[in-house]
This record gives sequence, C-alpha cells and structure tokens, in this order.
Amino acid sequence: MKILTTLLVLFYFSQTVSGQINVQKEFEFAAKQYEGMLASHPDMTQFPQSTKPDGSAENQPSDWWCSGFFGGSLWYIYEFTKDPKWKEAAERWTMAVEKEKDNTKTHDLGFMLYCPFGNGYRLTHNGKYKDILLTGAKSLATRFDPKVGLIKSWEVFQKTYNYPVIIDNMMNLEFLLWAAKASGNKDFYKICITHADNTLKNHFRPDNSSYHVVCYGPNGEVLARKSHQGAADESAWSRGQSWGLYGYTVMYRETRDLKYLAQANKIASFILNNPNLPADKVPYWDYSRPGEVRDASAAAIAASALLELSQYSDSKQKRNYIAVATKMLESLSSQAYHAKSGENNHFILMHSTGHKPGNSEVDVPLVYADYYYLEALLRYQKIKQIPRSY
Repeated sequence: MKILTTLLVLFYFSQTVSGQINVQKEFEFAAKQYEGMLASHPDMTQFPQSTKPDGSAENQPSDWWCSGFFGGSLWYIYEFTKDPKWKEAAERWTMAVEKEKDNTKTHDLGFMLYCPFGNGYRLTHNGKYKDILLTGAKSLATRFDPKVGLIKSWEVFQKTYNYPVIIDNMMNLEFLLWAAKASGNKDFYKICITHADNTLKNHFRPDNSSYHVVCYGPNGEVLARKSHQGAADESAWSRGQSWGLYGYTVMYRETRDLKYLAQANKIASFILNNPNLPADKVPYWDYSRPGEVRDASAAAIAASALLELSQYSDSKQKRNYIAVATKMLESLSSQAYHAKSGENNHFILMHSTGHKPGNSEVDVPLVYADYYYLEALLRYQKIKQIPRSY
C-alpha cells in the first residue's frame, strides 16, 4: 500500500509540473536580455522601468517605488546561473539604491530595498546589506501610526484623505517580518500583525476581492473605499488581487496563523474561479474589464504566490494551485507575452499594464513583471525537482 501511495504521488507530481516550461532556456534568455539592459543603462541613477509611448526606454530615479526590482532580478539571474558576472552586476545596482534606506516618505521600501538587498543578503550574507536593510526597516516603521493601526501609503489621496492605505502595502510586510527576526525588534513584527489584521478587516468584499485604496481617519475609522488604478471603486483591479494573494501567503509563512492562510486561499479562489479570467490565465488589467488589455505582471505575481501557497495546502488545492501557476508561466513564456531577443527594450515580458485610468504604462513591459516572473520560475524549478508528500 505504501509503495502504491508513493507511485500515485510521483505520478500526480509529474502530471502537475510537466508543462512546457524550460527554466534553463528561460534564464538563458533572461540573461541575454539583461546583458542588453546593462549595456544600455550606463547611468546608475536611472533605473529601468518600462517603455514610453514612442518606444524608447522609460527610466526612473532611485526614489521611485520600482527602483529595487532591477537589482533583484539580477540577483535571481545570479542565483540560477551562479555566474560571478551577475553577482557583480547585482551588487552594483543594489548599492545604487542604498540612499533610500533613509527615505521615510514612502511605504514601498520593501520593493525598493528588500528585493535587491534582501536577495543579496540571502545569497551572500554580506553584513553591509543587513545593516542597510535594518536602517530601511526603521524608516518604513515610521509610517505606522498606532492609533490608525496601519502603515500609511500616500501622504494624501484625492486631495481629501490624509491616511490612504493601498492593498499593495501588504507586499512590504515581508521586509519588516525579516527585520524583526534579524534584529530581534518585536515592534516590527507587531506592526505587521496589526497592519495585516486591519487590512483583512477593512479591505475585502464579501466575494474576497479587494479594494485598492481604503482611506482612514485619525483613529482608524474607515472614511472611504476607493480605487486609483482599477476601473472603478467597486471593481477588482487585477494586480491588486495578486498583491493581496502574495501578501497573505507571506503572512502565513512567517506567523503560521491560520487566518492568514484562510485569507490567501479565499483570494486564490476569487482569482482562479473568476469567470473573466482568460483561458491562458493571464488576467485582464481589471477583472471587470474582459476583452481589454492584459496585465502580465498580475499573472507573474499570482504565479509566484500560488507556487508558494501550494506548499501550505492540501492535496486538492496543491494540485490546482500548481496547475494554474504552471499555466500562467507557460503563457508568459509563450510568444504571446515573451519578447523577441534584443527587442522590448531588453525586458523579458510584454503586455503589462501599470495605471490604465491614468493612461500610464498601458500594454508595455514593466520591470516588476520580469522580477516576479523570474521568482516564479525559480519556485517552479524547486517544486519540480523535489517531490513532496501529499
């Protein structure tokens, strides 16, 4: 009986992850594209971001919320290839955002610092990276007001609301959770718990979709629930749903609190069972806008999150999560979303959408789509290589 069970597990596992994703090939392509990216970006004060309407490269300074993704992607390429040249490039572009460790004007230090320095520290144990991260964590923690119980996202929203909190903010908690362990500072941990709990209470609709922006008063009262990058206040902006899925998966990993696992599963159910999710599993930019432009970044983030969430799931959920994540990666690796060599301003993926209501970064490559795509490929490779007990 034990032998039969083992064979069934191995059969199931092989069926689940035996898609058309050649991780080696994808990283070889990524390396080739990013060699071009490095060559075309000699100015290390300008970080690769996207493509402008005229087709030229769009870059941003280090205080832009996406500045850490390029260095983070270079670390992922190094992690897969083990080639020292990628380590050297990753080190240079990681240190290029060091000054943001003192930036208290943004909630996005998780993206800006933890993606490059966090991966760099994980792979090299460079003590300097740790020190920079802990300084950055202190900066991020200044945006938490205990009376409100959340980390403030923007300074003002719609000229009316002075304490807006966006679902994206769940992504920065991983940084503070790491800092709590690395420093022993329990305040970082408490901030994360309080923020995650209040977001869980106030950000989600009965169908487990998320609002983009919740605006709070000085004592934590909800003043309004809005959208900024979604189609409407009551619509489900696709990348926002992926941010929530990823964020609560991380919260469960770090706390083992079952309410966070339950929330991650609920968000996954909303995404996977949504009637407007296309057959290729790459979402439209908003789930209420079928037939409009896609958001490859929403798929890349969701795929990475689902692959991790599958490891905390029962056999039926595990099978479903891995299968959908695999389909997402297959689609992103196909000609429909995958750039041709040397094109797309050297980004890997096409067809992401940043801020459609603002007519900004619509149907273009985005640096964070590449980052989460590479992360998802690494997670897929690990799951593929290690059969697990179900």
